[in-house]
Amino acid sequence: MTARGWLLFSLMGVLWGIPYLMIKVAVDGVSPSMVVFTRCVLGAALLLPFAVRQGGLVRVVRTHWRPMLAFAVIEIIGPWWTLTDAERHLSSSTAGLLIAGVPIVGVVLARFFGDTERLGTRRITGLSLGLAGVAVLTVPHLTGGDARSLAEMLITVLGYATAPLIVAHHLKPVPTLQLIAPCLLLAALVYAPGAALTWPSEVPSSPRSWPPSQAWASSARPSPSSSSSN
Repeated sequence: MTARGWLLFSLMGVLWGIPYLMIKVAVDGVSPSMVVFTRCVLGAALLLPFAVRQGGLVRVVRTHWRPMLAFAVIEIIGPWWTLTDAERHLSSSTAGLLIAGVPIVGVVLARFFGDTERLGTRRITGLSLGLAGVAVLTVPHLTGGDARSLAEMLITVLGYATAPLIVAHHLKPVPTLQLIAPCLLLAALVYAPGAALTWPSEVPSSPRSWPPSQAWASSARPSPSSSSSN
């Protein structure tokens, strides 16, 4: 690998890990529902004007609402909450590393969606090593009473791996902005009641000596989920 390749790989690793650290900070001060709601409502507020400006947003939603609903549930509504709740007990580094299993699971699931691409020995070896690495990361937590958190991470990984397949098979004509913005808005509406019920009575601060309001700011950070929206 070239020096530029190593630089880009290292930069990707840093950018990949930051959102999970921010989620960890946020969930120390506010509920998972509040974290997800904040991320979704801010994302929708930022993206919807651009999606509307492209034109035809209502027509796109009417035409493709079924796969868009499935995408919203599998990519955002489910995994964003399970990931956030899992980080109440798992470290941000562990969460980020486990999420790295998404491409591996995606390749396996693609076979069930009719992908006939030949994997080859090198790719199979890479997948096997990746699965072994995920197993090494997972086993220590099984003895620490984190089975629920690991189950939530599994749901997150499955969601992130499946959602791009829905896009590839059913949502190719839909512009990315017009897919993501309505899905974020729907997710925000879904989590609005939970956020309202768990709204903190005062500005939260992390018990780990973060500055006040750090949890609020961190809850708005995006995460690199699946290849379609992330």
